[in-house]
Amino acid sequence: MAHALGAGRSAMLLDQSELAVPDGFWKMLERRAGNEPVAYITGVQGFWDIELVVTPDVLIPRADSETLIDMAIEALAGRAGSLRILDLGTGSGALLLAAFSAFPEATGIGIDQSLSALAVARSNAERLECQERCVLLHRDWNCSGWAESLGKFDLVLCNPPYVEDKADLSPMVANYEPDSALFAGPEGLDDYRILIPQIPDLLAIGGCAIFEIGHTQAEAVSNLASRAGLSTEMRRDLAGNPRALRFSLGIGMARG
Repeated sequence: MAHALGAGRSAMLLDQSELAVPDGFWKMLERRAGNEPVAYITGVQGFWDIELVVTPDVLIPRADSETLIDMAIEALAGRAGSLRILDLGTGSGALLLAAFSAFPEATGIGIDQSLSALAVARSNAERLECQERCVLLHRDWNCSGWAESLGKFDLVLCNPPYVEDKADLSPMVANYEPDSALFAGPEGLDDYRILIPQIPDLLAIGGCAIFEIGHTQAEAVSNLASRAGLSTEMRRDLAGNPRALRFSLGIGMARG
């Protein structure tokens, strides 16, 4: 209703003196009754301290993912100079653009295998006046050479697909959000197995990578990181579930 009125929710609730049902409200309500996510109906979603345009081409940013930004701020506190950030699977650009808000002098790169998702991320970068700070690239980490020429980064962020192929998801997710951003093999680990061995080559000295994980995956993903020579720290989300893992280079691991 607030979206249909073009008003904030608080303003709508506080001032109902001349509240009338606006054109389009019932159609939006019908879509919501069919389990379509509110963010796809309104076309926007709040994340961190920014508002993002979202479409069915991208995963809807969730508050749980803000755990990665909290962890990044803590990990990089006191770092001098402009940080260089890489967002793997940028989607709507949520993590990269939220990191820009947290680190006002940072620049970065976002990659995604979906051209449609990159168009959404580019739109969000322009809306937030961050287009001069980022480069958005069409890259698919399932293809060899995907990381070539990217360089090294102080911070790598990633919310990869991590849902098991046979997971029982709610209709709101299963019927609307893109499969390519959700599913990652029978254990939900396929993309971690591809990405984590590449992290030592992408990190600058003193840098870190922060990955979102499913709440049951901390041990399995930590083991992948250990085999890649990375040290690991886990962070829980506000519900108390394991949500993010921070990877750092071990002593003598800096490359190139």
